[in-house]
Amino acid sequence: MATLIQATEVSKVYHKTTVPVNALNGVTLRIEEGEFTAIVGPSGCGKTTLLNILGGLDHPTQGKVEIDGTDITTMKDSDLIDFRLHTIGFVFQAYNLIPVLTAKENIEFIMLLQKKSKKEREIRAIELLTRMGMVDKANQRPGELSGGQQQRVAVARALASNPRFILADEPTANLDSTSASNLLDLMAEINREQKATFVFSTHDQRVMDKARRLVTLRDGAIISDITR
Repeated sequence: MATLIQATEVSKVYHKTTVPVNALNGVTLRIEEGEFTAIVGPSGCGKTTLLNILGGLDHPTQGKVEIDGTDITTMKDSDLIDFRLHTIGFVFQAYNLIPVLTAKENIEFIMLLQKKSKKEREIRAIELLTRMGMVDKANQRPGELSGGQQQRVAVARALASNPRFILADEPTANLDSTSASNLLDLMAEINREQKATFVFSTHDQRVMDKARRLVTLRDGAIISDITR
């Protein structure tokens, strides 16, 4: 399989206090197309920091990240915004849906930014809502949906732009066991059927059980990398 993401000697130091905090220490990681990978470890180990750097939401203090051979760590912010828009899908713990938009409009929004036509946006949104088992909720706003339903809309939104990969930061943290299990089954199906690449950050055992690769961090460094 082709290498999709290559992080090389990535370090991140935060200077929020008088004492520097080393969030990541020389992390080197390769993700290939079609992987279903979980980055795991205790709170504060650097999982979210690594995911944010892989997604271009944060910059490393040292090292580089290449996506499809493109070094995103040297990009201007304006170029990076456009690159993320067309290349990366994001799923967040807090859903991050726009409250005044319907489920369908939330999914369409990313395609609106991509300047897709109205017809193309509508067809893709309905297709994804159907895939998520949510087509009957198309015109409901986030506040009218359960947590599990909101996260399904968030996954659909992440897929809407046909990204090269999806980064999911603790996507099951706010869900009950049934909703989390159903969501993970759905993402695993999409991974198998569409070869969509998923990279999770999590400390949820349910996600770890589904993942085919576990990358474990401790104190900002990779201590194990197991493919099952």
